[in-house]
Amino acid sequence: MLTELESLSQNIGKLIAISQRHNEARLALEEQLALARASVQTAHAELAELREERDTLQAERDALSAKIDDAQVRLNAILEKLPRARASSEPDSQLDLLEAAQPEGEEAESDVSRHGENA
Repeated sequence: MLTELESLSQNIGKLIAISQRHNEARLALEEQLALARASVQTAHAELAELREERDTLQAERDALSAKIDDAQVRLNAILEKLPRARASSEPDSQLDLLEAAQPEGEEAESDVSRHGENA
């Protein structure tokens, strides 16, 4: 009977050792789980921050797009108020009128007198 008690005592000792290893393994896994949950929470917080930043950028983009559209409408309205291009037979600008009015000889003299004035 003494041997049976010793055998039971050894088996109980082995069960206690196994139980302690399982308990230590469980605690280690719980710690890993807590770290993983903290990591997930951090990732969720970063994701929420990035989504907020994305939404802000989208709102800015939409506002800028609306401003561009408004400016385009105003520009088109201004362009419509400007006089239309003249026919090819009409002079395009007042400078063309001045050049047509000066003969070629006078044009050379005016260039010489301009150089003299600038000197």
